[in-house]
Amino acid sequence: MTTNQIDRWPLRWASRLLSANVTRKWRPHSRTRELLAAWAAAGCVAACVVVGGSAAASASEKAASQSGHAVFDCRQPPAACYTPQQIRVAYGVQHLIDRGIDGRDETVVMPELAAKLPASSGSYTDIRQDFARFDRLFNLPAPTLRVVTSIAGATSPYLALGEEVEDTEIVHAIAPDAAIVVVLVPPNATANTANFTAALTGVLHVAVAQGAAVVSISGSHGEPLFTHGEVTSLHTALQAARDDHITVVASSGDSGVVSDEGPPKQVSLPASDPLVLGVGGTSLDANTTTGRYLGEMAWNTVVAPGDDDASAGGFSQLYARPSYQDGVTGIGAMRGVPDVSADADPAGGMALATMDGGQNYTVDAAQGTSAATPLWAAVVALADQEAGHHLGFVNAALYRISLSASYDDAFHDVVAGDNSVLTAAGLITGYQAVPGWDPVTGWGSPDAQVLVPLLPNEVRPGDGQGL
Repeated sequence: MTTNQIDRWPLRWASRLLSANVTRKWRPHSRTRELLAAWAAAGCVAACVVVGGSAAASASEKAASQSGHAVFDCRQPPAACYTPQQIRVAYGVQHLIDRGIDGRDETVVMPELAAKLPASSGSYTDIRQDFARFDRLFNLPAPTLRVVTSIAGATSPYLALGEEVEDTEIVHAIAPDAAIVVVLVPPNATANTANFTAALTGVLHVAVAQGAAVVSISGSHGEPLFTHGEVTSLHTALQAARDDHITVVASSGDSGVVSDEGPPKQVSLPASDPLVLGVGGTSLDANTTTGRYLGEMAWNTVVAPGDDDASAGGFSQLYARPSYQDGVTGIGAMRGVPDVSADADPAGGMALATMDGGQNYTVDAAQGTSAATPLWAAVVALADQEAGHHLGFVNAALYRISLSASYDDAFHDVVAGDNSVLTAAGLITGYQAVPGWDPVTGWGSPDAQVLVPLLPNEVRPGDGQGL
Protein backbone atom coordinates (compact mmCIF):
# COMPACT_ATOMS: atom_id res chain seq x y z
CA MET A 1 0.00 0.00 0.00
CA THR A 2 1.42 3.39 -0.95
CA THR A 3 1.73 6.30 1.45
CA ASN A 4 -0.81 8.19 -0.64
CA GLN A 5 -3.20 5.26 -0.38
CA ILE A 6 -2.82 5.13 3.38
CA ASP A 7 -3.48 8.85 3.63
CA ARG A 8 -6.40 9.09 1.24
CA TRP A 9 -8.25 5.77 1.00
CA PRO A 10 -9.80 5.73 4.50
CA LEU A 11 -11.23 9.17 3.78
CA ARG A 12 -13.22 7.72 0.91
CA TRP A 13 -15.05 5.07 2.94
CA ALA A 14 -13.98 4.89 6.56
CA SER A 15 -15.05 8.54 6.88
CA ARG A 16 -13.47 11.86 7.36
CA LEU A 17 -13.83 11.35 11.13
CA LEU A 18 -10.62 9.48 11.84
CA SER A 19 -9.39 11.11 15.05
CA ALA A 20 -10.36 13.80 17.52
CA ASN A 21 -7.54 16.02 16.26
CA VAL A 22 -8.39 15.84 12.54
CA THR A 23 -10.52 18.49 10.88
CA ARG A 24 -12.57 18.19 7.74
CA LYS A 25 -11.23 19.78 4.60
CA TRP A 26 -13.21 22.56 2.97
CA ARG A 27 -12.82 24.99 0.15
CA PRO A 28 -11.14 28.23 1.27
CA HIS A 29 -14.32 30.09 2.19
CA SER A 30 -15.69 27.29 4.35
CA ARG A 31 -14.81 26.52 7.96
CA THR A 32 -13.37 23.37 9.45
CA ARG A 33 -14.56 21.76 12.64
CA GLU A 34 -13.19 19.40 15.22
CA LEU A 35 -14.60 15.93 15.44
CA LEU A 36 -17.30 14.71 17.68
CA ALA A 37 -16.74 13.22 21.13
CA ALA A 38 -17.10 9.47 21.33
CA TRP A 39 -20.47 7.95 22.07
CA ALA A 40 -20.53 4.57 23.75
CA ALA A 41 -23.52 2.73 22.34
CA ALA A 42 -25.09 -0.34 23.88
CA GLY A 43 -23.66 -3.61 22.61
CA CYS A 44 -25.51 -6.09 20.40
CA VAL A 45 -24.40 -9.50 19.19
CA ALA A 46 -27.32 -10.33 16.91
CA ALA A 47 -26.69 -10.86 13.21
CA CYS A 48 -29.23 -8.20 12.34
CA VAL A 49 -30.73 -5.43 14.44
CA VAL A 50 -33.64 -3.26 13.46
CA VAL A 51 -34.77 0.28 14.16
CA GLY A 52 -38.00 1.37 12.53
CA GLY A 53 -40.39 4.18 13.36
CA SER A 54 -40.73 6.35 16.43
CA ALA A 55 -41.90 3.47 18.60
CA ALA A 56 -38.41 2.00 18.47
CA ALA A 57 -36.70 5.17 19.69
CA SER A 58 -35.10 5.00 23.11
CA ALA A 59 -35.65 7.64 25.79
CA SER A 60 -32.21 9.08 25.07
CA GLU A 61 -32.97 9.29 21.35
CA LYS A 62 -36.23 11.12 22.02
CA ALA A 63 -34.51 13.51 24.39
CA ALA A 64 -31.82 14.19 21.81
CA SER A 65 -34.44 14.99 19.19
CA GLN A 66 -36.30 17.42 21.46
CA SER A 67 -33.50 19.73 22.54
CA GLY A 68 -29.83 20.41 22.07
CA HIS A 69 -27.35 22.92 20.80
CA ALA A 70 -25.71 23.09 17.37
CA VAL A 71 -21.98 23.55 17.88
CA PHE A 72 -21.63 24.06 14.12
CA ASP A 73 -24.30 24.62 11.50
CA CYS A 74 -23.34 24.78 7.83
CA ARG A 75 -26.61 26.56 7.07
CA GLN A 76 -25.22 29.65 8.80
CA PRO A 77 -22.79 31.99 6.96
CA PRO A 78 -19.96 31.87 6.09
CA ALA A 79 -20.47 28.11 5.67
CA ALA A 80 -22.80 26.86 2.98
CA CYS A 81 -24.97 23.78 2.49
CA TYR A 82 -28.37 22.81 1.17
CA THR A 83 -31.20 21.31 3.15
CA PRO A 84 -32.53 17.92 2.03
CA GLN A 85 -35.62 19.67 0.69
CA GLN A 86 -33.50 22.04 -1.41
CA ILE A 87 -31.53 19.12 -2.85
CA ARG A 88 -34.82 17.38 -3.66
CA VAL A 89 -36.05 20.42 -5.57
CA ALA A 90 -32.75 20.91 -7.41
CA TYR A 91 -32.73 17.33 -8.67
CA GLY A 92 -36.47 17.02 -9.38
CA VAL A 93 -37.14 14.59 -6.54
CA GLN A 94 -39.72 16.66 -4.68
CA HIS A 95 -42.29 16.28 -7.47
CA LEU A 96 -41.99 12.51 -7.14
CA ILE A 97 -42.36 12.54 -3.36
CA ASP A 98 -45.39 14.81 -3.65
CA ARG A 99 -47.14 12.10 -5.69
CA GLY A 100 -46.13 9.25 -3.37
CA ILE A 101 -42.93 8.02 -5.02
CA ASP A 102 -40.85 7.98 -1.84
CA GLY A 103 -39.02 4.65 -1.92
CA ARG A 104 -41.55 2.63 0.04
CA ASP A 105 -41.15 -1.16 -0.22
CA GLU A 106 -37.61 -0.73 -1.59
CA THR A 107 -34.36 -1.60 0.22
CA VAL A 108 -30.98 0.10 -0.18
CA VAL A 109 -27.94 -1.79 1.13
CA MET A 110 -24.63 -0.14 1.92
CA PRO A 111 -21.34 -1.48 3.33
CA GLU A 112 -19.92 0.46 6.28
CA LEU A 113 -16.89 -0.07 8.48
CA ALA A 114 -17.69 -1.52 11.89
CA ALA A 115 -16.58 0.44 14.94
CA LYS A 116 -13.71 -1.12 16.79
CA LEU A 117 -14.02 -0.78 20.56
CA PRO A 118 -12.72 0.50 22.81
CA ALA A 119 -12.72 3.64 20.70
CA SER A 120 -9.27 5.18 20.65
CA SER A 121 -10.54 8.58 19.62
CA GLY A 122 -13.68 10.66 19.30
CA SER A 123 -14.48 9.11 15.94
CA TYR A 124 -17.81 7.45 16.56
CA THR A 125 -21.39 8.49 16.96
CA ASP A 126 -24.72 6.70 17.52
CA ILE A 127 -26.57 6.41 14.22
CA ARG A 128 -29.95 6.25 15.99
CA GLN A 129 -29.42 9.61 17.66
CA ASP A 130 -28.11 11.10 14.43
CA PHE A 131 -31.27 10.08 12.61
CA ALA A 132 -33.48 11.39 15.39
CA ARG A 133 -31.85 14.81 15.12
CA PHE A 134 -31.73 14.75 11.31
CA ASP A 135 -35.41 13.87 11.01
CA ARG A 136 -36.45 16.52 13.52
CA LEU A 137 -34.39 19.26 11.84
CA PHE A 138 -35.71 18.51 8.36
CA ASN A 139 -39.20 17.17 9.09
CA LEU A 140 -38.55 13.67 7.79
CA PRO A 141 -40.20 10.41 8.89
CA ALA A 142 -38.27 8.02 11.11
CA PRO A 143 -36.26 5.58 8.99
CA THR A 144 -36.48 1.84 8.81
CA LEU A 145 -32.88 0.93 9.55
CA ARG A 146 -31.40 -2.56 9.75
CA VAL A 147 -27.80 -3.26 10.73
CA VAL A 148 -26.35 -6.59 9.65
CA THR A 149 -23.38 -7.75 11.71
CA SER A 150 -22.86 -11.24 10.29
CA ILE A 151 -19.76 -10.26 8.26
CA ALA A 152 -17.98 -8.05 10.78
CA GLY A 153 -19.19 -9.78 13.93
CA ALA A 154 -19.61 -6.32 15.43
CA THR A 155 -20.83 -6.09 19.02
CA SER A 156 -21.76 -2.39 18.87
CA PRO A 157 -23.77 -2.12 15.68
CA TYR A 158 -25.10 1.39 16.23
CA LEU A 159 -21.68 3.01 16.53
CA ALA A 160 -21.11 4.79 13.25
CA LEU A 161 -18.32 6.58 11.45
CA GLY A 162 -19.01 9.75 9.51
CA GLU A 163 -19.26 7.97 6.18
CA GLU A 164 -22.14 5.87 7.50
CA VAL A 165 -23.92 9.02 8.68
CA GLU A 166 -23.48 10.58 5.24
CA ASP A 167 -24.54 7.51 3.24
CA THR A 168 -27.64 6.73 5.27
CA GLU A 169 -28.92 10.28 5.73
CA ILE A 170 -28.63 11.05 2.02
CA VAL A 171 -30.56 7.93 1.04
CA HIS A 172 -33.17 8.75 3.67
CA ALA A 173 -33.51 12.33 2.42
CA ILE A 174 -34.07 11.33 -1.22
CA ALA A 175 -36.10 8.14 -0.64
CA PRO A 176 -37.50 8.72 2.87
CA ASP A 177 -39.61 5.57 3.04
CA ALA A 178 -37.02 3.18 1.63
CA ALA A 179 -35.58 0.64 4.07
CA ILE A 180 -31.88 1.12 4.77
CA VAL A 181 -29.69 -1.91 5.44
CA VAL A 182 -26.21 -1.18 6.78
CA VAL A 183 -23.92 -4.19 6.36
CA LEU A 184 -20.98 -3.78 8.70
CA VAL A 185 -17.64 -4.99 7.38
CA PRO A 186 -14.44 -5.50 9.39
CA PRO A 187 -12.42 -2.40 10.31
CA ASN A 188 -9.52 -3.72 8.21
CA ALA A 189 -11.66 -3.94 5.07
CA THR A 190 -9.81 -0.88 3.75
CA ALA A 191 -6.33 -2.23 4.43
CA ASN A 192 -5.74 -3.80 1.02
CA THR A 193 -7.56 -4.97 -2.08
CA ALA A 194 -7.84 -8.54 -0.79
CA ASN A 195 -9.77 -7.40 2.28
CA PHE A 196 -11.75 -4.92 0.22
CA THR A 197 -12.77 -7.57 -2.32
CA ALA A 198 -13.76 -10.03 0.40
CA ALA A 199 -15.86 -7.38 2.15
CA LEU A 200 -17.67 -6.29 -1.00
CA THR A 201 -18.39 -9.80 -2.23
CA GLY A 202 -19.79 -10.60 1.20
CA VAL A 203 -21.99 -7.50 1.12
CA LEU A 204 -23.30 -8.37 -2.35
CA HIS A 205 -24.26 -11.84 -1.13
CA VAL A 206 -26.08 -10.27 1.84
CA ALA A 207 -27.89 -7.94 -0.57
CA VAL A 208 -29.17 -10.92 -2.53
CA ALA A 209 -30.33 -12.58 0.69
CA GLN A 210 -32.02 -9.38 1.88
CA GLY A 211 -33.95 -8.92 -1.37
CA ALA A 212 -32.31 -5.54 -1.91
CA ALA A 213 -33.20 -3.20 -4.73
CA VAL A 214 -29.95 -1.23 -4.72
CA VAL A 215 -26.43 -1.50 -3.28
CA SER A 216 -24.59 1.80 -2.71
CA ILE A 217 -20.78 1.58 -2.40
CA SER A 218 -18.78 4.65 -1.42
CA GLY A 219 -15.33 3.04 -1.38
CA SER A 220 -12.82 2.37 -4.13
CA HIS A 221 -9.29 1.25 -4.96
CA GLY A 222 -7.31 1.94 -8.13
CA GLU A 223 -7.55 -0.80 -10.75
CA PRO A 224 -3.79 -1.54 -10.89
CA LEU A 225 -3.77 -2.68 -7.25
CA PHE A 226 -6.15 -5.61 -7.79
CA THR A 227 -4.97 -9.10 -8.65
CA HIS A 228 -6.63 -11.00 -11.47
CA GLY A 229 -8.26 -13.28 -8.90
CA GLU A 230 -9.69 -10.34 -6.97
CA VAL A 231 -11.09 -8.75 -10.11
CA THR A 232 -12.69 -12.05 -11.09
CA SER A 233 -14.15 -12.61 -7.61
CA LEU A 234 -15.69 -9.15 -7.48
CA HIS A 235 -17.07 -9.40 -11.00
CA THR A 236 -18.62 -12.80 -10.26
CA ALA A 237 -20.41 -11.33 -7.22
CA LEU A 238 -21.63 -8.44 -9.38
CA GLN A 239 -22.98 -10.89 -11.93
CA ALA A 240 -24.95 -12.59 -9.15
CA ALA A 241 -26.37 -9.20 -8.14
CA ARG A 242 -27.29 -8.51 -11.77
CA ASP A 243 -29.04 -11.86 -12.04
CA ASP A 244 -31.02 -11.03 -8.89
CA HIS A 245 -32.11 -7.67 -10.37
CA ILE A 246 -30.03 -5.57 -7.95
CA THR A 247 -28.63 -2.23 -9.08
CA VAL A 248 -25.06 -1.64 -7.87
CA VAL A 249 -23.95 1.99 -7.64
CA ALA A 250 -20.39 3.02 -6.73
CA SER A 251 -18.40 6.23 -6.40
CA SER A 252 -15.75 6.97 -9.03
CA GLY A 253 -13.45 8.43 -6.35
CA ASP A 254 -12.34 11.87 -5.20
CA SER A 255 -8.85 12.23 -6.66
CA GLY A 256 -9.58 13.32 -10.18
CA VAL A 257 -7.76 11.74 -13.07
CA VAL A 258 -5.31 9.81 -10.87
CA SER A 259 -7.78 7.88 -8.67
CA ASP A 260 -7.29 7.53 -4.93
CA GLU A 261 -3.93 5.79 -5.24
CA GLY A 262 -2.20 8.60 -7.11
CA PRO A 263 -0.38 8.88 -10.47
CA PRO A 264 -0.41 7.76 -13.20
CA LYS A 265 -3.86 8.28 -14.70
CA GLN A 266 -6.17 5.47 -13.63
CA VAL A 267 -9.73 4.68 -12.59
CA SER A 268 -11.01 2.69 -9.64
CA LEU A 269 -12.97 -0.44 -8.91
CA PRO A 270 -15.77 -1.22 -8.43
CA ALA A 271 -17.01 1.82 -10.39
CA SER A 272 -15.08 0.79 -13.51
CA ASP A 273 -16.71 -2.64 -13.66
CA PRO A 274 -19.27 -2.46 -16.51
CA LEU A 275 -21.95 -3.99 -14.25
CA VAL A 276 -21.70 -1.00 -11.88
CA LEU A 277 -23.22 2.46 -12.23
CA GLY A 278 -20.20 4.71 -11.66
CA VAL A 279 -20.95 8.09 -10.04
CA GLY A 280 -18.79 11.21 -10.30
CA GLY A 281 -19.05 14.57 -8.57
CA THR A 282 -20.23 18.09 -9.33
CA SER A 283 -20.47 21.49 -7.67
CA LEU A 284 -24.16 22.35 -7.47
CA ASP A 285 -25.56 25.86 -7.72
CA ALA A 286 -29.16 26.09 -6.50
CA ASN A 287 -31.38 28.82 -5.10
CA THR A 288 -30.62 28.97 -1.39
CA THR A 289 -34.26 29.61 -0.54
CA THR A 290 -36.25 27.40 -2.89
CA GLY A 291 -33.64 24.92 -4.10
CA ARG A 292 -34.38 25.73 -7.75
CA TYR A 293 -31.64 24.34 -9.97
CA LEU A 294 -29.35 27.04 -11.37
CA GLY A 295 -26.38 25.11 -12.72
CA GLU A 296 -23.49 22.73 -12.09
CA MET A 297 -19.86 22.28 -12.95
CA ALA A 298 -17.36 19.50 -12.43
CA TRP A 299 -16.22 19.27 -8.81
CA ASN A 300 -12.55 20.17 -8.37
CA THR A 301 -11.18 21.67 -5.17
CA VAL A 302 -7.49 22.54 -5.05
CA VAL A 303 -6.32 22.72 -1.44
CA ALA A 304 -2.57 22.35 -1.93
CA PRO A 305 -0.21 20.41 -4.18
CA GLY A 306 -0.91 16.74 -3.52
CA ASP A 307 -4.12 17.62 -1.72
CA ASP A 308 -6.61 18.10 -4.52
CA ASP A 309 -10.16 16.71 -4.44
CA ALA A 310 -11.90 16.26 -7.78
CA SER A 311 -14.38 14.01 -9.54
CA ALA A 312 -12.49 10.87 -10.55
CA GLY A 313 -12.88 9.63 -14.07
CA GLY A 314 -11.14 8.27 -17.11
CA PHE A 315 -10.84 4.93 -18.86
CA SER A 316 -10.46 1.40 -17.56
CA GLN A 317 -7.30 -0.61 -18.06
CA LEU A 318 -9.19 -3.83 -17.30
CA TYR A 319 -12.53 -3.68 -19.11
CA ALA A 320 -13.23 -3.10 -22.77
CA ARG A 321 -15.97 -0.69 -23.75
CA PRO A 322 -19.30 -2.34 -22.89
CA SER A 323 -21.95 -2.44 -25.60
CA TYR A 324 -24.09 0.19 -23.86
CA GLN A 325 -21.27 2.71 -24.41
CA ASP A 326 -21.04 1.98 -28.13
CA GLY A 327 -21.42 5.10 -30.23
CA VAL A 328 -20.85 7.50 -27.32
CA THR A 329 -18.67 10.41 -28.35
CA GLY A 330 -15.49 10.53 -26.29
CA ILE A 331 -15.34 6.81 -25.45
CA GLY A 332 -12.76 4.69 -27.23
CA ALA A 333 -11.94 1.00 -26.86
CA MET A 334 -12.13 0.85 -23.05
CA ARG A 335 -14.87 1.33 -20.45
CA GLY A 336 -15.39 5.01 -19.65
CA VAL A 337 -16.03 6.20 -16.08
CA PRO A 338 -18.18 7.71 -14.57
CA ASP A 339 -21.64 7.13 -16.00
CA VAL A 340 -23.47 9.87 -14.07
CA SER A 341 -22.78 12.40 -11.32
CA ALA A 342 -24.29 14.59 -8.61
CA ASP A 343 -23.32 17.15 -5.97
CA ALA A 344 -20.01 16.38 -4.24
CA ASP A 345 -18.78 19.82 -3.22
CA PRO A 346 -18.66 20.45 0.57
CA ALA A 347 -19.06 24.16 -0.14
CA GLY A 348 -22.65 23.40 -1.06
CA GLY A 349 -23.31 19.81 -0.06
CA MET A 350 -26.44 18.43 1.58
CA ALA A 351 -26.79 19.17 5.30
CA LEU A 352 -26.15 16.20 7.60
CA ALA A 353 -26.84 15.97 11.33
CA THR A 354 -24.48 14.28 13.78
CA MET A 355 -24.96 14.05 17.54
CA ASP A 356 -22.07 13.98 20.03
CA GLY A 357 -23.64 11.49 22.45
CA GLY A 358 -25.15 14.24 24.57
CA GLN A 359 -27.27 17.20 23.56
CA ASN A 360 -24.80 18.90 21.22
CA TYR A 361 -24.85 18.26 17.50
CA THR A 362 -23.39 19.51 14.24
CA VAL A 363 -25.05 20.27 10.93
CA ASP A 364 -22.34 19.67 8.38
CA ALA A 365 -22.21 19.47 4.59
CA ALA A 366 -21.86 16.18 2.75
CA GLN A 367 -18.88 15.88 0.48
CA GLY A 368 -17.27 13.77 -2.19
CA THR A 369 -18.46 11.27 -4.74
CA SER A 370 -19.39 9.21 -1.67
CA ALA A 371 -22.22 11.75 -1.26
CA ALA A 372 -23.24 11.65 -4.93
CA THR A 373 -23.40 7.85 -4.87
CA PRO A 374 -26.14 7.32 -2.24
CA LEU A 375 -28.14 10.09 -3.93
CA TRP A 376 -28.13 8.10 -7.16
CA ALA A 377 -28.86 4.89 -5.27
CA ALA A 378 -31.94 6.54 -3.79
CA VAL A 379 -33.06 7.83 -7.21
CA VAL A 380 -32.88 4.26 -8.55
CA ALA A 381 -34.95 3.08 -5.56
CA LEU A 382 -37.58 5.67 -6.53
CA ALA A 383 -37.54 4.31 -10.09
CA ASP A 384 -37.98 0.77 -8.74
CA GLN A 385 -41.07 1.89 -6.85
CA GLU A 386 -42.34 3.66 -9.96
CA ALA A 387 -41.86 0.48 -11.97
CA GLY A 388 -43.39 -1.79 -9.35
CA HIS A 389 -40.39 -4.12 -9.49
CA HIS A 390 -36.61 -4.05 -9.17
CA LEU A 391 -35.05 -2.67 -12.33
CA GLY A 392 -31.66 -4.20 -11.59
CA PHE A 393 -28.99 -3.37 -14.15
CA VAL A 394 -29.87 0.14 -15.35
CA ASN A 395 -26.74 1.32 -17.17
CA ALA A 396 -27.98 0.36 -20.63
CA ALA A 397 -31.34 2.09 -20.01
CA LEU A 398 -29.64 5.27 -18.80
CA TYR A 399 -27.48 5.35 -21.92
CA ARG A 400 -30.53 4.83 -24.15
CA ILE A 401 -32.22 7.80 -22.52
CA SER A 402 -29.05 9.88 -22.77
CA LEU A 403 -28.67 9.12 -26.47
CA SER A 404 -32.30 10.03 -27.16
CA ALA A 405 -34.25 13.25 -27.49
CA SER A 406 -35.16 12.93 -23.79
CA TYR A 407 -31.60 13.59 -22.59
CA ASP A 408 -31.94 17.33 -22.06
CA ASP A 409 -35.06 16.83 -19.96
CA ALA A 410 -33.91 13.83 -17.93
CA PHE A 411 -30.39 15.06 -17.10
CA HIS A 412 -28.55 18.23 -16.22
CA ASP A 413 -25.67 18.20 -18.68
CA VAL A 414 -22.48 19.42 -16.98
CA VAL A 415 -20.29 21.23 -19.50
CA ALA A 416 -17.76 23.17 -17.39
CA GLY A 417 -14.76 22.17 -15.32
CA ASP A 418 -12.23 19.33 -15.39
CA ASN A 419 -10.60 16.68 -13.20
CA SER A 420 -6.98 17.76 -13.51
CA VAL A 421 -5.07 17.48 -10.23
CA LEU A 422 -2.14 19.35 -8.76
CA THR A 423 0.25 16.84 -7.24
CA ALA A 424 3.55 17.31 -5.46
CA ALA A 425 5.18 16.42 -8.77
CA GLY A 426 3.17 19.02 -10.68
CA LEU A 427 -0.06 19.32 -12.63
CA ILE A 428 -1.54 16.15 -14.09
CA THR A 429 -3.89 17.20 -16.84
CA GLY A 430 -7.22 15.44 -16.73
CA TYR A 431 -10.36 15.56 -18.83
CA GLN A 432 -12.76 18.38 -19.56
CA ALA A 433 -16.49 18.38 -18.92
CA VAL A 434 -18.13 18.77 -22.33
CA PRO A 435 -21.67 18.56 -23.76
CA GLY A 436 -22.97 15.01 -23.48
CA TRP A 437 -20.92 12.28 -21.84
CA ASP A 438 -17.45 13.01 -20.47
CA PRO A 439 -14.96 11.17 -18.21
CA VAL A 440 -15.47 13.69 -15.41
CA THR A 441 -19.23 13.86 -14.81
CA GLY A 442 -20.58 11.17 -17.15
CA TRP A 443 -23.98 12.18 -18.51
CA GLY A 444 -24.46 14.63 -15.63
CA SER A 445 -26.92 14.80 -12.76
CA PRO A 446 -30.56 13.68 -12.66
CA ASP A 447 -33.74 15.62 -13.21
CA ALA A 448 -35.58 12.85 -11.43
CA GLN A 449 -39.11 14.03 -12.14
CA VAL A 450 -38.43 13.21 -15.82
CA LEU A 451 -35.82 10.46 -15.49
CA VAL A 452 -37.60 8.24 -12.96
CA PRO A 453 -40.79 7.73 -15.04
CA LEU A 454 -38.68 7.13 -18.17
CA LEU A 455 -36.29 4.61 -16.69
CA PRO A 456 -38.64 1.61 -16.29
CA ASN A 457 -39.64 1.83 -19.95
CA GLU A 458 -36.02 1.68 -21.12
CA VAL A 459 -34.88 -1.37 -19.12
CA ARG A 460 -34.99 -4.39 -21.41
CA PRO A 461 -34.63 -8.16 -20.87
CA GLY A 462 -31.05 -9.21 -21.42
CA ASP A 463 -29.50 -5.89 -20.44
CA GLY A 464 -26.19 -6.62 -18.76
CA GLN A 465 -25.98 -10.20 -19.99
CA GLY A 466 -22.62 -11.10 -21.44
CA LEU A 467 -20.81 -8.48 -19.38
